[in-house]
Amino acid sequence: MAHLPEGTFSHLFQPGHLINVGPAAFSTGGPVSNTGLAFVRLGIPTRLIGKVGQDTFGQIVQQLVESYGVGLSKGLRVVPGETTSYSVIISPPGMDRIFLHCPGANDTFSAEDIDPQALQEASLFHFGYPPLMRRMYQQDGAELAEVFQRAKSTGITTSLDMTLPDPASAGGQADWRKILAAVLPWVDIFLPSVEEITYMLRRTEYEQWIADVPQRDTLAWVTPDLLGELADELLKMGARIVVIKLGARGLYLRTASADIIGGMGRAAPQDASAWGDQEAWAPCFRVKVVGTTGSGDATIAGFLSALLRDFSALRSLRAGVAVGACNVEAADALSGLRSWQQTQERMAQGWQTLPLALAAQGWQWMEAEGVWVNTGN
Repeated sequence: MAHLPEGTFSHLFQPGHLINVGPAAFSTGGPVSNTGLAFVRLGIPTRLIGKVGQDTFGQIVQQLVESYGVGLSKGLRVVPGETTSYSVIISPPGMDRIFLHCPGANDTFSAEDIDPQALQEASLFHFGYPPLMRRMYQQDGAELAEVFQRAKSTGITTSLDMTLPDPASAGGQADWRKILAAVLPWVDIFLPSVEEITYMLRRTEYEQWIADVPQRDTLAWVTPDLLGELADELLKMGARIVVIKLGARGLYLRTASADIIGGMGRAAPQDASAWGDQEAWAPCFRVKVVGTTGSGDATIAGFLSALLRDFSALRSLRAGVAVGACNVEAADALSGLRSWQQTQERMAQGWQTLPLALAAQGWQWMEAEGVWVNTGN
């Protein structure tokens, strides 16, 4: 991480400049590592499925993953002749991260790389970052839909995370509306960020916001109406639960009817009525932000961990922002995370949240759950 005074990034990062930085840190990243290992830290038995090359980076990935638990690296398929995916993350103080990414073996990942026995034995199948995986977005998402169809055929509950692609890349140019229409009928829980899903469904509008909003504060244009419109569209495409990540503004939830929620698969809530037809927004907890690497993945792990423990929808939403808040207290994706019990105790001890005023917009603050709810939904 470059230790630079705030506001100097654009000046210093120019050709010919030598920038003195601290030591490099190797860590695993992406949903397999960030969300998967967060599950492990939160006490959820987890099997990781991924693909690495038979190269130095592949060996490092296996060693790092194995350090979090004996046997965790066994689900990583090592493929001779392919390179391991890697990213260089530039994380200057006071600014969001910049990624330099090589997809490597992720570009050839397919449904055949997923052990069907693992799907039979699990309650939840979580998949992430298809915009960075060539086979997942080619042919209008046919392979991605195949992955989720195969998973759903086992009776498992499925969840899908996204990432914002480089607009100039093949993944950024893909027809994501068409891809989502193909895959969401097989997805129970869809968890994009507001930037990602607006880019995919309303790209022209998204680009205009980016151009108009000062200092690229893309969350400045987020409103309950926008979130409701996006979520309703995604529910109509087939998703059962829509969770939209909002960075420092928290986490938004919209769900289908209780009847639909009850048929989600092995991880479906026992009391579907506590999940049906919900629209809620949880504000973030107050923390000192050290870094945002993996914050969205940690938030997802918190939310899904609560679902797997059969929490209500509102308590699951609050658990998601709590785990995400712990994450940003460290520079990497995992060091800031606490155990499930420690996280719950921290919330119970009066952990303050950031201000989020929705009362004037027809929402009601639910003090016991610590979330805003649209009671008119």
